[in-house]
Amino acid sequence: MHHATATAPALPAESPSQRALSVATAALVVAVACIAMFLPPLLERTLDSVWRTVLVGVTLGAAMLLHWAFLGIAARHLGRSVLGWVALSLLLFPVGSAAALMLLGWFRSAGDSDAGTAAA
Repeated sequence: MHHATATAPALPAESPSQRALSVATAALVVAVACIAMFLPPLLERTLDSVWRTVLVGVTLGAAMLLHWAFLGIAARHLGRSVLGWVALSLLLFPVGSAAALMLLGWFRSAGDSDAGTAAA
């Protein structure tokens, strides 16, 4: 007796640029959450403890550095100017960072659809 096994359809492989954009997005979310810890509703609680203040500050710094690093990696994989995209993100943080992520994601998906059209 032979039992047929159903296999799940394979998920498309994630490109290096998509992975870099995903990590950059996650790092930006962490950075914005840390910034929120220094805004009035949470500020007093954050400053109550020196350890909490240091932890949030260090986490904010690390998240911003990771965001910019992976944004640059994504730009490089997409054939875009690393310096230009990181400068946009740095100078207009956090709005410029969100805009850079959206635009690079759009360029990536436009490139994917162009490659799919060319292959057909």
